[in-house]
Amino acid sequence: MSPSTVPSRARLAFVLGALAMFGPFSIDTVFPAFAAIGRDFATSPAAVQQTISVYLLGYGLMSLFHGAISDAIGRRPVILWGIALFGLASVGCALSTDLPTLLAFRFVQGLCAGVGLIVGRAVIRDLHDGEEAQRLMSQVSMIFSIAPALAPIVGGWILGLADWQAIFWFLVAFSVLLLVLVHRLLPETHPVERRLPLRAAPLLGGYAGMLRRRRFLWLVAVSTLNFAALFLYIASAPVVVLQHLGLGEQDFGWFFVPVIGGMLAGAWVTGRAAGRHGARRMLGWGFACGLLAALANAGYAFLADDYAWPWAVAPLVLLSFGVALVFPQVMLQLLDLYPAQRGSASSMQAFLSLMFQAGVAGLLSPLLSAHPGGLAAMALLLTLSAALLWAWGEWRQAGGSRPPRWARANR
Repeated sequence: MSPSTVPSRARLAFVLGALAMFGPFSIDTVFPAFAAIGRDFATSPAAVQQTISVYLLGYGLMSLFHGAISDAIGRRPVILWGIALFGLASVGCALSTDLPTLLAFRFVQGLCAGVGLIVGRAVIRDLHDGEEAQRLMSQVSMIFSIAPALAPIVGGWILGLADWQAIFWFLVAFSVLLLVLVHRLLPETHPVERRLPLRAAPLLGGYAGMLRRRRFLWLVAVSTLNFAALFLYIASAPVVVLQHLGLGEQDFGWFFVPVIGGMLAGAWVTGRAAGRHGARRMLGWGFACGLLAALANAGYAFLADDYAWPWAVAPLVLLSFGVALVFPQVMLQLLDLYPAQRGSASSMQAFLSLMFQAGVAGLLSPLLSAHPGGLAAMALLLTLSAALLWAWGEWRQAGGSRPPRWARANR
């Protein structure tokens, strides 16, 4: 792509941010409808919770191939086909008459939804390096952060006017809008001369090489564990909002708006800090915020007489702020390990992370969400594990003889 045809950063941020909203809208819009789905299908809340798990399972499995296919045939075709198929799967969800059918179409939704975020990251690195890439990544993160706050509110509004099937018809309309937006505004960023053949043996060999590379696995584990502390609460939102906080189906905004506001603020700070503060300093601040938030959250959950808004949500705002400081720094380092295979690297990171998050949604959330203390203790454990893993990796890189760099004065 010639410099004259490179889209402006604002235009790219808008389109890629809209694509990144794809996944959160697919998950969070349905949260207010969990009780209604359970009543219609005469099933338990734990069974309805699996609509998240099967979605993430499909998302994770296909994420192995979204990036690799885009490395072979270009970014635009993969994104456009993914959006179109997602829309068709949403039609299937809306027409489902039993839970197994709904779960099957949710799985297909997951197979398609990853194109926006996974291929979008590769688009950023196709066009920009260094500070410019960090700024664009943070702008996309800011737009992306709006989705989890808006989605359950929109879902609640729809549920107040129609039945739960209307939420999936809304996702059909959202898919059509994205299809038009991408077709008109997003050019191809991966030219033919840079494409890699899509052959099974080299692809699997490349993935095997990533799984053998310690630094890659270390970066994946740090980002996954750090985000899992927040995702545990996102996956448990129906229980937290409706049971622990005693709010209604139209009140999910009281939980999501503050929490996502913290993530939005973190993304803004990351963009402003590009070129002023090093990645290690930003990571140190992010982990410090996350640990302080997780400790405060656990203290309130175990010691408070009445678990209530806003005190129950306030620590999660700081937690999401810390997550937003950490993730872009780790992700850029991870993609830079494979400059010729950024799509594949993004895919493998997404696969490993999403398999873990599927377990968080399908196993940890139903097991721990009955009591606020269970969620808080696990969130603290996940955040602490991410911070210690980062410190251990930095110590190893320094030769094992000095404190981790982020714990020393930043250069």
